[in-house]
Amino acid sequence: MTEASQRALVGLRDPTTLQWYVIPLLAIVFYVYVLELKRARQTGEWNAVFAGLTVFGMDFVNESINGWILVLSDRSALWTAPGPTALRTMVGWNVEIMFMFALSGIIYFHTLTDDRKARIAGIPETWFWAGAYSAFCVAVELLLNRGGLLIWEYRFWDGTLTGVWLIFLLGYSHFYLAALLVIRARRTRTKLIAIAVIYAVAIALNVIGLGVLGWTY
Repeated sequence: MTEASQRALVGLRDPTTLQWYVIPLLAIVFYVYVLELKRARQTGEWNAVFAGLTVFGMDFVNESINGWILVLSDRSALWTAPGPTALRTMVGWNVEIMFMFALSGIIYFHTLTDDRKARIAGIPETWFWAGAYSAFCVAVELLLNRGGLLIWEYRFWDGTLTGVWLIFLLGYSHFYLAALLVIRARRTRTKLIAIAVIYAVAIALNVIGLGVLGWTY
């Protein structure tokens, strides 16, 4: 395994690495969701909550696949996060990233206006902001890579123009596009089924990997 992969496995899911700052971050996430749930019960509009759950679920799927890549290659995942963290949950995931993505979908939803026909620079508003937030995430990831906190091992996934597009398309854009499809679905039942499928895929990947095959990555 690469040196970054070996470092990413150190302290994996070890609760002794926890830090006190996790508590206020968790409180912030709870506060946002409690407000959104309260608003949803009053208005019947659940899309903010659905968007939040969708983006987090998509990231959960991504990180689960990333762990499988490490196991199957026995070399490296597509990305690893070996830097300091209060809790490393997977080789490319940690509690700080999880909190951020738990809120990202809600942020995306509240960026949108109520006008479904709205456009920005000639692009449908929903698609524009999906692209904008994906590009912002890529920019942050480039900075994290420069700081040694997020490592890309494979050449096609590096900081070149090709790599940046791959990170944009496979790393982030489908998170927001999934959220867009969910919140634009006409029936609440359809939205709930879509979210359930996303989490079922992520859970299945981990149950098979951890529970059946005994992988610990």
